[in-house]
Amino acid sequence: MKKISNKTCVYAMSPQNPPVMTVSPGEQVQFETLDALAGQVKTLEDFNGLDMTRVNPATGPVYIEGAEVGDILSVRIDKIEVDSQGVVICGKGMGALGHILEDTARKIVPIVGDVAHFSDKIHLPLNKMIGVIGTAPKDESIPCGAPDYHGGNMDCKEIKEGATVLLPVNVPGALLAMGDLHAAMADGEIGISGIEVSGLVTVTIDVIKGKNWPLPMIISDSYVMTLASHVDLDIAVEMAVANMVDYMQGLGFDKYDAVMLCSLAGDVHICQVVDPKKTVRVTMSPSILQKA
Repeated sequence: MKKISNKTCVYAMSPQNPPVMTVSPGEQVQFETLDALAGQVKTLEDFNGLDMTRVNPATGPVYIEGAEVGDILSVRIDKIEVDSQGVVICGKGMGALGHILEDTARKIVPIVGDVAHFSDKIHLPLNKMIGVIGTAPKDESIPCGAPDYHGGNMDCKEIKEGATVLLPVNVPGALLAMGDLHAAMADGEIGISGIEVSGLVTVTIDVIKGKNWPLPMIISDSYVMTLASHVDLDIAVEMAVANMVDYMQGLGFDKYDAVMLCSLAGDVHICQVVDPKKTVRVTMSPSILQKA
């Protein structure tokens, strides 16, 4: 199995980024990732010299053989392993409630087994997920801290073990990169961080040809999700739902039936509201989608 070191990371996803490795479709690959603060913080004192230009690094990018513009990149998340401690922060001007905070609060969170020790009394079960995963945009550079049509910093807690992320191939080889693991994070990520942690992600990469699906998407045995990001949360919701309706129409559903089924069985969730663009997902059961 090929392994990519976290020393080969980028801070923007770009068609100009040189690939650090080439892999074949169907190949399993390990990405060694830094946390959202690029490994700068091991103790609370480390915050004093924090370089804020080094945030949300993504390991890669990787060139996938045979991935052509217009294809879909399939990234199945086989395993996520996290470090023994993470960092969580909130503060003035940060996140959804930064306007009510006067100072910055920081916490080092030990991780033991499948539990994060937030405090002596509060122990949280892990929900390990990938915050940043994406391909190169077509003709621009997008910071790793921003989500968009290429994926990026979607901060969706369903990008976890067992899920498959579907991303657009905008340039030859796709140029896949990922990072910003969270040991735990709730929908919304309202304080601006999950438990930011370094780790190791094992994925299986494949290429899907001949499909015109609304991307990015997440699929598993139990759900199909469409995602969208926009600075206006209302518009992000509309885009994500429209993507699901579009996908359902491609399966053979009548447009009106698709809209009604989204109203009856399509759950709308907010992934995050703290990045430059807010991210929304719509979830539908495969058992319904199979009955087009």
